[in-house]
Amino acid sequence: MPAPEPSRPPLDRGGLERWPGAGRWRVEVLEESRSTNAAASARARAGEPPGLVLVAEHQTAGRGRLGRAWVTPPRAALTFSLLVDPAQVPLARWPWLPLLIGLAVVDGVLDAAGVATSLKWPNDVLVGDAKLAGILVERVERPEGAVAVGGVGLNVSTTAEELPVPTATSLSLAGAGSLDRTALLMAVLDAFGRRYDAWRAAEGHGLRTPYLRASSTVGRRVRVQLPTGEELAGVAAGVDEDGRLQVDDGARVHVLGAGDVVHVRPGDG
Repeated sequence: MPAPEPSRPPLDRGGLERWPGAGRWRVEVLEESRSTNAAASARARAGEPPGLVLVAEHQTAGRGRLGRAWVTPPRAALTFSLLVDPAQVPLARWPWLPLLIGLAVVDGVLDAAGVATSLKWPNDVLVGDAKLAGILVERVERPEGAVAVGGVGLNVSTTAEELPVPTATSLSLAGAGSLDRTALLMAVLDAFGRRYDAWRAAEGHGLRTPYLRASSTVGRRVRVQLPTGEELAGVAAGVDEDGRLQVDDGARVHVLGAGDVVHVRPGDG
């Protein structure tokens, strides 16, 4: 007998309107979007003020880091993008934004679904060694100054057969206590707002310690595939003040930004 179709109710628009966070976030639910990041970036270039959140019931051409595709069945995932303006934070510390969003996802998933997760540098949220969510942050230039769009794609009710790769997972497969995407969105945005406000007030500082606590990369042996095709092997020794990964290959410590790597994978041994 085939497995029953998972229950996938729509997002609760009325609940989002009544949510206290609606005073800070302007949440717009889209029935379908090719990419919420692309849509939010276009709105930003057109002058949209910070605080916009676009969430799609079905994202048909989502983009991950380095242009990788990310698509899920309708209502199976939580896919959204938010627009922020961290103008008082030095640009050198903007690479912390995907790590900050990752921390908010860790907080929100635990609060709303009861699932403990960890962070793989620079932009994945894991359950064990399986990928639950991906994060993409893009800087948008406009005449009045740059802003940032942060996107999250989180598998909620996705079945094993629907996952794009066998190394992925979903909240359903992880035994979540709740698969309520509306509650999950609220919890992640609430957590992001708290961490983002503290980070801005500290001018881009203050995330290193909580990130290291949540990291499943730091302290492990890793193999880093570089854009040149070369591979760097060593121990992920930490992250620096600008959110870059420090890899000790035994001869020296290499400092890598997200744009400097193609993949970071567990090393041998």
